[in-house]
Amino acid sequence: MSEQNLPQILAIDDSELIHRLLRLRLRNERFQLHFASSSKEGLRMAQEIKPDVILLDVDMPEMDGFELIGHLKDNPETQSIAVIFVSAGANDPANRVRGLDLGAIDFIAKPFEVVELKARLRSALRLQHLVRILAQKAQIDGLSALWNRTYFNQRLTAEFAEATRHNKPLSLVLADLDGFKATNDKFGHLVGDLVIERFASILQSGRASDIACRFGGDEFAIILPQTTLTEAIEVTERYRNQLAGTTWPERPGLVVTASFGVCDLESIDQPPTQKKFFDGADRAMYLAKQHGRNQVQVFLPSALPQ
Repeated sequence: MSEQNLPQILAIDDSELIHRLLRLRLRNERFQLHFASSSKEGLRMAQEIKPDVILLDVDMPEMDGFELIGHLKDNPETQSIAVIFVSAGANDPANRVRGLDLGAIDFIAKPFEVVELKARLRSALRLQHLVRILAQKAQIDGLSALWNRTYFNQRLTAEFAEATRHNKPLSLVLADLDGFKATNDKFGHLVGDLVIERFASILQSGRASDIACRFGGDEFAIILPQTTLTEAIEVTERYRNQLAGTTWPERPGLVVTASFGVCDLESIDQPPTQKKFFDGADRAMYLAKQHGRNQVQVFLPSALPQ
């Protein structure tokens, strides 16, 4: 396992002696250690590294551990990091209650026993792993196994911010299964579920960088980072052709198609907003519906109603 894939531990302590002790005692463990010598440095590193666990000294100048954990838990980017307090006053019930109320998961007393420290770190990492699994499952659509709408909204916000900040290409595709209600009515909901599963499988077979989501019902969305409009059209046409060419041995004669709308950042009016971006793909998808379905339409500013 590379260092990038190892669990990340950040120790925030103003004692260089503690840093040296941790380096020595934890050198053979399967995680990567980072060190900060002040609360401000620790807060900055937590935001940059986003470690799995923070070992946080309570007694530090400028900003103590209790104040620091408050900042960590108030920031959406760092609030899920597990914090273990390390303190000479760890056995003080008032300190323990205060720390746990602020969001810490554990306390370790100074001077600490290395065996106990290793066990508590391993326990914290296991807990973080389980939390991530549960969080991921909460963002996966149960039928299609694609990301759900909640994840789509979060990821689109992140990718849009990244693309606009660094002037990177970004495209968005919205897709709607053609006549899906009629398919359900004629063949039954089990066949309708099968259609959704097959279409999801087609979307998942695309490029590894693309983010396919089930937006709701028979609607789907694909976020395409680092993708120009021309590239997005090529990718989307492959999806369209694969679905239209799918055979359905379970229901001979069934033909399933979808309408697709494509929008890229360069096509929307300045200043770019996430709403304009989404609305562009949505408008293009409805144009595909209006022009006969089973096709890919591209958003153009001139297509917007005046």
